[in-house]
Amino acid sequence: MAKRALITGITGQDGHHLADLLHDKGYEVYGIIRGQYNPKRTLLEREQPFIKLIEADLTDQSSLVRAMEVAKPDEVYNLAAISHVGYSFKNPQLTADTTGKGVLNVLEAIRLSGGEKTVRFYQASTSEMFGGLDYNRPGEGYDENSLFHPRSPYGVAKLYGHWITKNYRESYGMHASCGILFNHEGEHRGIEFVTRKISNAVARIKLGKQDYIELGNLDPKRDWGYAGDYVEGMWRMLQQDEPGDYVLATGETHTIGEFLDLAFKEIGVDDWKPYVKQNPAFMRPAEVDILLGNPTKAEKVLGWKRKVDFPGLVKLMVTNDLKLEAQSKD
Repeated sequence: MAKRALITGITGQDGHHLADLLHDKGYEVYGIIRGQYNPKRTLLEREQPFIKLIEADLTDQSSLVRAMEVAKPDEVYNLAAISHVGYSFKNPQLTADTTGKGVLNVLEAIRLSGGEKTVRFYQASTSEMFGGLDYNRPGEGYDENSLFHPRSPYGVAKLYGHWITKNYRESYGMHASCGILFNHEGEHRGIEFVTRKISNAVARIKLGKQDYIELGNLDPKRDWGYAGDYVEGMWRMLQQDEPGDYVLATGETHTIGEFLDLAFKEIGVDDWKPYVKQNPAFMRPAEVDILLGNPTKAEKVLGWKRKVDFPGLVKLMVTNDLKLEAQSKD
């Protein structure tokens, strides 16, 4: 019989990539969608009709229990979250309820439905839990043993989700693993995230639909990889005999300025400065200056390795947005 997987956050970037991966592997894929009239539902049903959608909400535990009873999953991937760092400062309580307590609700739903010994659980942790402070040895990057110091309500909520997952693993013997993923982007990234905001704006500038782009701080360094590579790491974690925590990263950093360099060169522009304006509204109250990951454990234990490099990622995103914007009447 085919394995059954339940994905929360199915309408997000990672949910899209993971659903495709699992479907290709022969899984029966279920996805939790919030709200009867979710605007993303139609697009999801058109692009990925193989997904069986279940209406539930991370803040409503009874709906999650029902979702477990319907899907009867072998594997649960909790990808749902209020995942935009800037937004988390504006809505910290909603972020805590969804991104933090929501993890507890999913774990409890698994336990209450009798799946604590049979269901394998993946929690989407994040590099934002580290906070970018210099706890890691210079140049070596954060690994699974580095200290945490989150610098946003999002990071704090994710840290709760990370630790409650470890607690359920140790308390109930659950096969529960945490993937501490560094920044991963791609063609399905939301337009509110800086990488997609740039690739989309570059495409629109090329096509004469837009004159410039407004951004915040251009100096932060991030460890950027391709989301399609990272979901394979998620799947590999749940195939291990024992659960554990793994950093997925590239081991190299690039600034937003470097992203701009490559993105504008894709449309034949060598100097992007005339097209970029800095807006204080996009500055964070507490900035994370650098996030560098050390994926050694994942490479050795899981056999995981990123396939798409940084220039390839930027090219993929700009090419995709050029195609989408050429087709759009906007």
